[in-house]
Amino acid sequence: MPTFEEVKAYLEQRGFSVLRFNVDTSTSEKAARAVGCSVGEIAKTMLFLVGNQPVVVIASGDKKVRGSLLKKTAGLRGKVRLPEPETVRRLLGYDPGGVCPFLLPRDIPVFIDSSLRRYSTIYPAAGTADTAVPMTVDDLLAITGGKEARVCE
Repeated sequence: MPTFEEVKAYLEQRGFSVLRFNVDTSTSEKAARAVGCSVGEIAKTMLFLVGNQPVVVIASGDKKVRGSLLKKTAGLRGKVRLPEPETVRRLLGYDPGGVCPFLLPRDIPVFIDSSLRRYSTIYPAAGTADTAVPMTVDDLLAITGGKEARVCE
């Protein structure tokens, strides 16, 4: 599991500053209050299982992922579901509420929902449930190697 210090160092090496708060930012609503932005500007990172295949989606905090769009985008079949917290920890190395899109296993595809393009700055977590890092969608695409797609309603 990547530590906060490892994620912070990784981001700082790329020119980003991590914001750390004295409050819980484990939901989009809580994170938006801490950052002082809209819920939509929070870039939530979620793990889904499509059949048994893990897929990461980074989406705007005010949007919901549509299973049918995710399956089509990922080219997978099967039921789309959110895994148990222990599965999230095992596959991604982060606790739910602090899942971030950085230092993820390379064999898990990452899709960044195009709804995030509404904002000039977005705020993904930095590996803990009390952090955020301001960046652009293009920055997020470059750092994660993710693919931009429409997977939300």
